[in-house]
Amino acid sequence: MSRIDAATERAESAYDWVDSRLDLDDASDFLGKAFPAEDSFLLGEVALFCFGILVATGTFLAFFYEPSTTAVEYSGSVVQYQGQELPAAFTSVLYITYDVPFGMFLRRMHHWAAHLFVASIALHMLRVFFTGAYRNPREPNWLVGTGLAGLAMFAAYTGYSLPYDEFASTAVGIGYNVAASIPIVGDPLASIVFGGQFPTSATIPRLFFLHVFLIPAAIAGLIAVHMAILVRQKHTEAQRDGDVSAAGAGSAAGDTSRTSSNPEATDGGARLIDRDDDSVVIGLPAFPNQAAVSAVVFFLTMAVLSLLAGLLPVHNIAQYGPNDPASTPSLVMPDWFLMWGYGFLKLTPSWMSFDVLGIHVSSEFVGGLLLPSLVFVAVAVWPFIDRAEEPEHFTRNYLDRPFPTAVGITGVTLVMVASIAGMDVIVAEILGTSTAALRPYLIGALVLVPAAAGTLTYAILGGFEGETEGGPPPASGEDRSTSGDDGTPSPTEGSDDD
Repeated sequence: MSRIDAATERAESAYDWVDSRLDLDDASDFLGKAFPAEDSFLLGEVALFCFGILVATGTFLAFFYEPSTTAVEYSGSVVQYQGQELPAAFTSVLYITYDVPFGMFLRRMHHWAAHLFVASIALHMLRVFFTGAYRNPREPNWLVGTGLAGLAMFAAYTGYSLPYDEFASTAVGIGYNVAASIPIVGDPLASIVFGGQFPTSATIPRLFFLHVFLIPAAIAGLIAVHMAILVRQKHTEAQRDGDVSAAGAGSAAGDTSRTSSNPEATDGGARLIDRDDDSVVIGLPAFPNQAAVSAVVFFLTMAVLSLLAGLLPVHNIAQYGPNDPASTPSLVMPDWFLMWGYGFLKLTPSWMSFDVLGIHVSSEFVGGLLLPSLVFVAVAVWPFIDRAEEPEHFTRNYLDRPFPTAVGITGVTLVMVASIAGMDVIVAEILGTSTAALRPYLIGALVLVPAAAGTLTYAILGGFEGETEGGPPPASGEDRSTSGDDGTPSPTEGSDDD
């Protein structure tokens, strides 16, 4: 027996041993599930890979980070702080950045992975929104995605609070004041999250626990739910230009989906799939085709993050210095994905504070929490406003959906204007004026610009002339069939919009 035959026999024996215990052959149905060959569908995978990179780099950083505000003597590489008594959290981040091998690189990669994680989730949700892929039966996964977006932002907030430098402590103080402003439950909630009245020695340990354990566990749980629903519900698919010929197409064992409306075989034995038949998905099998695509996406994601980490600096805590309760940095702004909430907070006038039945509602609560929460609520309930009575498995052209597209443009514009308001100090400096003089114009823009953008979009798409939905709705089915396992797009058992 040759060495190759012996190795093959050992491999087959090992596979049989695992298969007898895990029943791997039953995974063949899953491995045949279809993934539409569209680049925009890969945004969900980018988010998933970013989360994995965040966990890996965060684990490395956690080995060296000390979640404590106890004063310790610094003896590291930053000359300006040598011999000084500094908070342990601040000292440990200096040590990670300048003394731990690859510490600066991995800290930067963790930072940029967090930004790309939030960005890919946002872009993924925008794609789903504008193509109508949130409609029946995919409302549950839209709700899961909305929860993931909120958790990702909260995870980032707790993360950049941990260095306990002057910038971080100011950001934590703003968060504490907003949390404490919640009517009735504000004070106890702020005490639970921040460990008492800020600043206190319990704040950093609480935020560290939230950042490295509780929030990642919640994100991982929602990702698992999202993937389970995805596998169960099958993918959406773009509208087909015509009937599709799929060689070797057939139904999965036990398939209950309706048959193609034009099942005749074409020349060569290929099955002809009707353009409106949504009981089958035209796409690539999960293995090996989609698995190879996912591997490419993973390595591209790693390459982009490595490039960003190698070339672009991140938050320079040595420049800001350790926390000093007696001073405030001249310029404090959150990351771009929290800027819109900060803009709401800055634009809310003080006269919006009022009392209801003896309960005080402050303008800080209205701008810092109520308005951003209403945005999330609007996003979450939208599938129940633009709902479909029957299941839909084809995406829609946003140009043929005037009202939903106009609503989406209104929302995006609202977030953009609010983000500009969050940067009012920079805008005022550029325009040579004061933030007080600029604020009325920003408030007017926050109200008028999104409404104008939405109305203009609705008019351009012909909404005032009678809304269309891009032709008659495609037929729907309970399940979608599976087919060939070659490398060409074919009807296979699909998965939900990832």
